[in-house]
Amino acid sequence: MRGPDITGAPGTAARLLFRGTPVARGAVLAAAALALAACTGTPSTASGAGHPATATPTATRTVSPTAGHPTTAGGPTATYPGAAWPTYNQNPARTGIAPGLAAAGPLSRKWTAALDGAVYGQPLVVGGLVIAATESDTVYALDEATGKTVWSAHLAAPVPQSELNGCGDIFPLGITGTPVYDQANGLVYAVAETTVNGVVAHELFGLSVSDGAVMVRRDVDITSAANQPAYNQQRPALTIEDGRVYVAFGGLYGDCGSYIGSVVGVPLSGSGSLISWHTPTSREGAVWGTGGPVTGPGGSLWISNGNGAAGPGDGYDGSDSVTELSPALQRTGYFAPGTWATDNASDLDLGSTQPVLAAGDAVFVMGKGGVGYLLAATHLGGIGGQLAEQSICNARGAAAVAGSTVYEPCQDGGMAAIDVDAATRTIKVLWRGPADANGSPVIGGGAVWVTSYSDDGGTLYELNPATGAVEQQIAIGQGMPHFSSLSLSGSTAYVSTLSGVTAVSGA
Repeated sequence: MRGPDITGAPGTAARLLFRGTPVARGAVLAAAALALAACTGTPSTASGAGHPATATPTATRTVSPTAGHPTTAGGPTATYPGAAWPTYNQNPARTGIAPGLAAAGPLSRKWTAALDGAVYGQPLVVGGLVIAATESDTVYALDEATGKTVWSAHLAAPVPQSELNGCGDIFPLGITGTPVYDQANGLVYAVAETTVNGVVAHELFGLSVSDGAVMVRRDVDITSAANQPAYNQQRPALTIEDGRVYVAFGGLYGDCGSYIGSVVGVPLSGSGSLISWHTPTSREGAVWGTGGPVTGPGGSLWISNGNGAAGPGDGYDGSDSVTELSPALQRTGYFAPGTWATDNASDLDLGSTQPVLAAGDAVFVMGKGGVGYLLAATHLGGIGGQLAEQSICNARGAAAVAGSTVYEPCQDGGMAAIDVDAATRTIKVLWRGPADANGSPVIGGGAVWVTSYSDDGGTLYELNPATGAVEQQIAIGQGMPHFSSLSLSGSTAYVSTLSGVTAVSGA
């Protein structure tokens, strides 16, 4: 199978900064044509002129730092704080499990932090800090006990609605994907959407967890006639593997303009070549599930893809699929339903959730069409290669998993607990949560946690993992983003809202 031939536009240079001062320029995007093969990663190696920033990133430190900055070669070895929740769903496998928590109990509001914009990603919990990123392109570090701002870093100016060409449903558009923390270098990585010289751009920032100083800055767009940054959205969570930050892209709401779903790998240092993989279709094929790439054994990356250009009567184009990628972003396997063409034509693809790696060599995925597919991790099987399938629910967001039990974020009828068994090829729905529990679940303290979200408020539920019965619940007064999720640490749940973060005691 051959992917589209895509002509690359002039690339942009990397900027590696220490305390805001440029010290090196890395190689970056190709200025010549990019040939994107269907099953291979594409390294980008040419150099180019760097973008000037539209706004100088600033960090305000209000307390003394708790850890040192990354050291240069030959300097002393630095140590950095550990993290209870360093990435989306706690770990690179995206299980959503918070280990070692005391039993959950009655719930009460601990604090509410009003920030400068909506928080769509999960808050991270690092040391004594809660890290939250907003659609105003600001990263905040909040005191875990009080919610007060320890430091904040405003990275860029977000993209206003007027510059989104009538597309999208998040205004302004800034940082949407959940950041990731690397304890080895003490940096929090986030991707900010902004404009550079009047052109929409996506920039990766690496911030010191101690005070928000910008240590890494890198343009991560792969631009071509078929893939325009103005029509890309960076919604999936970031992940770290094999010395790189992996950044996935889909399209804006409405699938406007020219874009192709992709995953881009960026060296943790910010300098050096980018690598990339694009869905082998001529348009769309979004990688947009909020959970982001799932890391499997051997460092493999698992993603789902949205609908692409092909439909009934066309050859398969890599869309509506589960795709396994190597750390070098080469495709090593894929699955697509036998109904992929009609799924594409009806916008009923698998791209709305991430694949789940469950016990016993099982992979499970659900999408907009409501069908759950059980796959074998060691042999995805291509088109129609499922071990079993079952109609369950329209799933959007990110699942959690404990052993063979998968907790899926259903948009109708409440979240679902599902047992999967690859050896016996069986899928069994164990229970459904409250009818309005449409958020993305996590697990901890002997409970399953899930939200009911809406633009004007919602509810946090504590559910019995055996039965789905509601043990506790609490109203969240602030509006909550679509596919709402939460983080767990200690005895506290941290819930993202359209105005900041709310902390709930008793988790």
